[in-house]
Amino acid sequence: MALLAGKSKAENVPVRTINLNKKMDTEEFNDELPIDAPERKRLPLLLRRAWYGLNQTFRRSISHAGATPDQFTVLRTLSEGDPAGLTQSELTRKMSSDPNTVASLLERIEKSGWIKRKPHEIDRRANRILLLPAGAEKLVELRGIAKNLQANLLGTLPEAKREPFLEELAQVADACQAAAEEAARKKRD
Repeated sequence: MALLAGKSKAENVPVRTINLNKKMDTEEFNDELPIDAPERKRLPLLLRRAWYGLNQTFRRSISHAGATPDQFTVLRTLSEGDPAGLTQSELTRKMSSDPNTVASLLERIEKSGWIKRKPHEIDRRANRILLLPAGAEKLVELRGIAKNLQANLLGTLPEAKREPFLEELAQVADACQAAAEEAARKKRD
């Protein structure tokens, strides 16, 4: 949801290394239940349920516009990025996606006439991806729907808790990213 709110603050937060092997004390939860007890709310299931519900709702809300949530994310990320365009690897990182998914997505978006690729000025192996006027128009159309959806969903929280919730969610997202990077490093080593 933070992506729909505007520029993610997560990019400016220093990444910290976390120890995946560290055991948490049950005292940190002030009771005797294990962290993965069925009676507890569990992070992976909550994140998955929230993402799936948000994605499906947004997908249905914009289907008439001939776009998908991932296409919206590409258009939005490009509009908020370097005016000279982003490389595919920069876009992949900013979207928290994988290179193959983004490559396929860019091919479909390019065929729609919303983006174009131009050779990178220094790196001959890379292209810069630019948002075209038709893509900027499509973004404006989709962005209003995204803003309304986010306002409705965040409206379930008291107003004073909305921004702190997004900030804390960004911290969790950063920790998840750091854990994924650490796991990848361990696998390589």
